[in-house]
Amino acid sequence: MMTTIATTENKVNIASGKLIIRLARITSWILNPIHIPFLAFVVLFLFTYLNMMPLAYKLIVLGIVYCFTILMPAITIFVYRKINKFSPYDINRNRINRFIPYILSVTSYCFCMALMQKLSIPWYMTGIILAALVIQVVCLIVNLKWKLSEHMAGIGGVIGGIVAFSILFGFNPLAWLCLFILIAGVLGTARITLRLNSLGEVLCGFTLGFTGALLVLHPFTNALFRTMFVY
Repeated sequence: MMTTIATTENKVNIASGKLIIRLARITSWILNPIHIPFLAFVVLFLFTYLNMMPLAYKLIVLGIVYCFTILMPAITIFVYRKINKFSPYDINRNRINRFIPYILSVTSYCFCMALMQKLSIPWYMTGIILAALVIQVVCLIVNLKWKLSEHMAGIGGVIGGIVAFSILFGFNPLAWLCLFILIAGVLGTARITLRLNSLGEVLCGFTLGFTGALLVLHPFTNALFRTMFVY
């Protein structure tokens, strides 16, 4: 009888463990940093006064952002993996293997910024791409010596952007901050559960992303970046 109960408990524990791992993988995929700039623009166009802009204009901006922040990096990194016969595991575990995907992504973001500036898109929109670009460059430099969580850098950038935009547009960010801080906690837990990042890497990534986005987008500090880039 006791053996049967123990066996049942083991099966339940194994099933629970598999479910947790599956949920962690889904969370990690949905909140991949490659998706964050596009989702930020979707939120801006749906939940701010920017929803009054013409539909054609919003679709053009979203199309540009999607092509240069999701589609092009995904295609070029996929080709790079296939040429070198790397699996996603190989890229995640090896610092040298992560270097080229970073360069490909940064290059694509630079083209996105250049095109948005050419189309005279307002600086607070271009600033989202610039913030993501700055965070990626810093992550690239840090990852040469020490691995950090790019996922947490992305969600940290979102929270930093919310703080900056709340000052710029004059709205109360409390609800949004509560939501995304909760999401950040879930994402950090998922990355640790999957053993892809340690607690230190998660905290460092979040701090880097939050600080980078706040510096680039905050009305008081982004003057430095506006002298470097013509919005």
